[in-house]
Formats: sequence, C-alpha cells, structure tokens
Amino acid sequence: MGRRKADEAVFDGRGFAASLPLAPGVYRMLNAEGTALYVGKARALRNRVGSYFNATPKPTRIMAMLAQVARIEITVTRSEADALLLENQLIKSLQPRYNVMLRDDKSYPFVLLTKEDWPRIAFHRGPRATPGRYFGPYPSAVSVRETLNLMHKLFRLRSCEDSVFRNRSRPCLQYQIGRCSAPCVGLVDAADYADAVRRAALFLDGRSGELGDELTAAMQAASEALEFEQAARLRDLIATIRKLQARQYVDGRNADLDVLAVAMQGAAACVLLLAFRDGRNLGTRAFFPKTNGEDSADEVLAAFVSQYYAEQPPPAEIVLDREIPERELIEQALSEHAGRKIELRASVRGERAAHLELVRRNAELALATELSSSAAQQARVEALRELLGLAEAPSRIECFDISHTMGEATVASCVVFDAAGPVRAQYRRYNIVFDKSSGIEPGDDYAAMQQALLRRFRPAAEGEPDIVLPDVLLIDGGSGQVAQARGVLEDYGITGVALVGVAKGPERKAGAETLLLPDGREVQPGAASPALQLVQQVRDEAHRFAITGHRGRRQKARATSRLEDIAGIGPRRRASLLRHFGGLAGLKAAAVDDIARVDGINRALAERIWASLHGLAQAGAEGQGEG
Repeated sequence: MGRRKADEAVFDGRGFAASLPLAPGVYRMLNAEGTALYVGKARALRNRVGSYFNATPKPTRIMAMLAQVARIEITVTRSEADALLLENQLIKSLQPRYNVMLRDDKSYPFVLLTKEDWPRIAFHRGPRATPGRYFGPYPSAVSVRETLNLMHKLFRLRSCEDSVFRNRSRPCLQYQIGRCSAPCVGLVDAADYADAVRRAALFLDGRSGELGDELTAAMQAASEALEFEQAARLRDLIATIRKLQARQYVDGRNADLDVLAVAMQGAAACVLLLAFRDGRNLGTRAFFPKTNGEDSADEVLAAFVSQYYAEQPPPAEIVLDREIPERELIEQALSEHAGRKIELRASVRGERAAHLELVRRNAELALATELSSSAAQQARVEALRELLGLAEAPSRIECFDISHTMGEATVASCVVFDAAGPVRAQYRRYNIVFDKSSGIEPGDDYAAMQQALLRRFRPAAEGEPDIVLPDVLLIDGGSGQVAQARGVLEDYGITGVALVGVAKGPERKAGAETLLLPDGREVQPGAASPALQLVQQVRDEAHRFAITGHRGRRQKARATSRLEDIAGIGPRRRASLLRHFGGLAGLKAAAVDDIARVDGINRALAERIWASLHGLAQAGAEGQGEG
C-alpha cells in the first residue's frame, strides 16, 4: 500500500497521476480534512486517475468532487478482480460522499441450522453469533417461514429453544402433528436424527437431486432388510421431494438464480431482486441505493451487483435487465470470491425473460411508491418548518423519550430523523443511573431526562469535533420535561436548537397532542396537520426505541440479579444452575427435587431458590455461604 500526497492548497492531479504505476489497484480521493470523497478501482492506476485531470468535459457531479480533492491515496492489488473486492470493502467502511452505495441492511433473514448434539432449525435475523450453518439470505421473512414449514414436514427437526428442549418430559404438539421427531424425550436415536439434519442441509443447499438419489438407495436398503415401515416413510419423503422438483423447474432445469432490474427517476433508484433457490421462488425484495447524484442506471446496477454479492453468497446465475460496465470483471471477481463459476446474463429468453419483465415492472412500481412517500415526508417537514417559524426546513430532528417500569431499568432513547425519514444508524440509548446520595430516585422522569440530555450535549459543549446538533429537539413530555431540556441547553450555551415539547392529549388520544413551542405558545394542530403527523411519527419511534431498550435491560437485570440475590448463590453456583437448566426460564420451570440434583445445591438451598423464583420468599434470607 502506498500513500502519495500533494500540497493540500493546490493539488496537482495531473502530476500525481503521472507518478503512478500502470498496475491494477484502488484509489481514494480525500478532502483537506482527510474524509473520503470517492473510492474507485483501476486496471491501470496511472491511466484511470489521470483521466480525471485531462481536458475532457466532465459531469457537474465529478467537477464538484474534484474541486474538493486535497490528496489521493492508492493501494496496488494483484489483479483487477482483487481491486474490485477491495473497492467494495472500502466503500462500505468509508462511505464516500460521491460513490453509489447500497444502504447497509443487517436485517436479512436466514434459515439457521445450529451446530450442537441435537441441532435445531430456526428463523434467524441479525448478527451470526450462534454456531451453525446459515442458509440465505432470503428476500423476506415470509419466504423463510415457508421454507421452515416445509423443512419440518420433510425432516421433522426440532425448532424449540434449548431451555425448553432440555426440560421436556413428554413430546410436544409438534411431535403429535408429525413436524418433529421428539429428540427431547429420546423418541429418535442420534444417528437417525443426524441423518435428518444432513439431508435437510442438502435440501437447503439446493442439492435435492443428490438427496433424492440418497433417499432412494436408503428406501431400497430398508425394503431389503424387511423394515417396511421405514421404507414406506422414505417412499413418501421421496414422493414429496419429487413433486416439489416437478413444480420448481425453470426453463427445463432446476434453477439457482437471482433476477435483477433497476428503475430510476432522476437520481432516485430502486433495484428489485427476485430470488430462486433450487427452483423455488423465494419472492422479491426492493433496495433503494444511495446514488449520490449518479444518474446512470447501468452504473447504479453495476455498483449494486458488486457490493451486494460481496456480502451475500451469489447464486450460480444472475440475470440482469441491462448490460453493466465491466460485467466480465465483476463476473470474474464474484467467481473467485465464491470459489465457483458465477454467470451474469443480460440477454435471456423464455421464462427468464418473463421473470425479468415482471421484476422490471415491479421495480418501477416500488420506486414510484417510495418517491410518493418521500414527497409526503417532504411536505410534513415543510409544514413543521412553517409551524415553528423556522427560516429553513429542519435537516435534523431528534426526539428523547424515557421508559421504565415503576422506576426499574430506566432507559432514555434518542432517535434521529432527516428530511428523508429515520436515520437508524444514529439512534442512541442511555441507561439511566440513579444516585440516591444526590436525591435522584428511581421513577424521577425529570431527572432521567436531564441526565440523558446532559450526556447527549456535553460533547458538543466541550468542543468535540464532528458533533452534529439538531435543528429541532422534540421532548416527549410536558412543561417539566421541557424545562429540564431548556436548562441543559442554556447551561451548555447551545443555541439554534428549536425545542418543542409533545404533551399527550386527553386519554392519550392520538391527534389531540399539545405542542409546547419555542416561543412559549401551546398549540393543538389537530390530527389532520402534516406537521403534527411528522411529530407523532418521530415521537412514536422514540417511544418504540425506548421501550425496546427498557425491556431488554429489565430482562437482563432480572435474569442476572435474581439468582445472585439469593443467599448462598455465588457466581459458580449461578453458572452451574443456568448451565444445567439451559437458562433462567428452565430453572424456573424445574421442581425442587430437580434443582437439588445440581452439584453443590442441597435440599434447603433448592427450596430457597424455588421459593425466590416464584415470589414466595425473600431472596436475601439467611443461608449457606457463597458457592
């Protein structure tokens, strides 16, 4: 990796480019503050970077970018395909201002097959922290649930949580309706269950042909061994799989493909994905990449393909609604990354062409819907500007809310909206800490609001860089909460923030809220007011985010502290109990005799644990020393 820097006052781009090698690599254009403006790849760095600084006319967007360039950094790579992969990684990490960017969405749903003695199959969304195999991503939660429904019918794998699995004494309803083999109570032996898990993985991998052949051989073997009941079950399983295969052929063969189309209006774009795995139609998903002024549909689709499939496993075939720049390079890079051949096709016939037309039409509809909702959002922002008497429409709105249960596990939330809607990456939660020595008691909403606001605005008052202040600050509450917020802003000398209280209406009726405006007025805009609709949207999101955080903190506190509050239960015994019963829920469901069987727990302590967990005794009663 090399770093070359010209004079930041006047960057000599032409001279810099002339010094670069003709090797493939990635270049990063930076402004005077060192912020990335653009990340690009090149077959020959000298030629590509030099093309920005020649006399050829360039789009306004590119000229605006070049005017800010203070230096350029490069990384030489082994091949152009490596450059493409590195480019995608840097775009994701640096988020340059002038690149087309696929908005980061960590909510893709997967099918999870856990890695344990008795694996379970389950819906999964979020970080892949649980050991096991993840199949997907699927376009929607519905397609995952349909797949799980099919897997339970075919392979009868368990879906229950480990805490339930370890504490069952009889089969559950899933066994009764033929959707689970009841490994929890030993109604299936380990070898047969492991075979079912392996076959399920084959099916999810799209290898149903191989699975069908294996099952046929197993059926014949069972028949020859006179195990006719087993042979009949395998026969029915084979028939179901063959029936699925007969319905799932696309153009005469099992398909493992994605179909992509892009629709654009100005600089707004929608990429629609239709996914097939093993011929099964998994449905569609719409993406709205951030184009940053790029108005070429070809470039947007190329950026989407390279960025999306750098993160998600690509199918063998990707059908596109148009030719994209550097298709062969992207195809090569994806193939190398996946370790198998990936084909990008833009010219198709037959059923694939019909799928492509369907996707193209739905991309246009999805974009129109998104733009109409964006227009409505802009109208609400403008209405709020008029209501508050601001010179310009607010570009950043923050809202604070407090959530607790009778003072327990108090959490404050801060949500952020811009002109386009919620900016979830900038949401924050604050765990409120109460200090009795200073007179702050649990349940004091005013003190909780003050503490959250102090933590939010202290960095700005202390001059920390890159702290962005809101144009409008919404406080979910009445005059008391607003007074706390005003005091914090005044103490820190923060000005230019329009402070608005949102007081609930009679009987908490939506649309009857009273707004406490910065000039001291109290107004009730009414349910039909676009300004109030925006305030309600932001306030409701703050409430949702706060209560979700509160519930999580409350559950964690109850799960970790209830046992430790019992005399005689220390970290070792607590860990032993939770490990034995698979968690607090399993322990709570256990009888006293079961608890007493755990190493280090005698009968008296087991009775005390049971009583405490069921609210029948004081957790701190006298007892044995810490284990």
